Amino acid sequence: MLPTVILPGYLASAQDYLDLQQQLLDLGTDTVIVPLQRRDWFATLGGRPITPILQQLHRTIQQLLQRTQAPQVNIVGHSAGGWISRIYMGSEPYFGQVWQAQPQVNTLISLGTPHTSQETWTLRNLNFVNGYYPDAFHADVNYICVAGKALYGQRSWQLGQWFTYNSYKVTCGEGECWGDGVTPITSAHLAGAVNLTLDHVWHSPRPTQATRQKHQNRCYQWYGSPEVLKLWSNYLA
Repeated sequence: MLPTVILPGYLASAQDYLDLQQQLLDLGTDTVIVPLQRRDWFATLGGRPITPILQQLHRTIQQLLQRTQAPQVNIVGHSAGGWISRIYMGSEPYFGQVWQAQPQVNTLISLGTPHTSQETWTLRNLNFVNGYYPDAFHADVNYICVAGKALYGQRSWQLGQWFTYNSYKVTCGEGECWGDGVTPITSAHLAGAVNLTLDHVWHSPRPTQATRQKHQNRCYQWYGSPEVLKLWSNYLA
């Protein structure tokens, strides 16, 4: 199996993905996490370029390829990590730098990635990636897009429902739809990709207080939970 790189989601650190890494190691795939800390994202706030994240992704992949002597890697991108990886594979200059990493990537698995958005701070970056690399753009890359179906967005003043409704609305333009509590299903999928929708799967590795209350009598599952990982990990090359 090809080595695998985990790219954390927006404002997340590598620490949040240690359990996911260990599960993939147990399956026999050499797996590393891009060593991000929460503060590494601060330079990207307000819709600024995500170049610092791309630089760390590039460094991690090059080190992994050198160590393993593998011809390519898989990327598992959680949340924003999915669309950032699409920029990384592309050949168009992104704020003056060309990454052109597509030949080094065999499979991109995006987990709860908002591939579309109407939110002001993400528009510039997502307009770039969807303008230059729409849908499953690279024919030589396997795109696996995983969406969670855990919560239907509804207009409500309850904290969890209010957040979910507004998160869906600024992402896909419609608040009353299904998603993982953060990303609506329609935004997590790409035309031409293998698109999976998994029931009762939530967005974050760390449940919010509202989600904990909702799951008092049921185990909380996110994309990296063992039962869920089994459903997408067999797509790793």
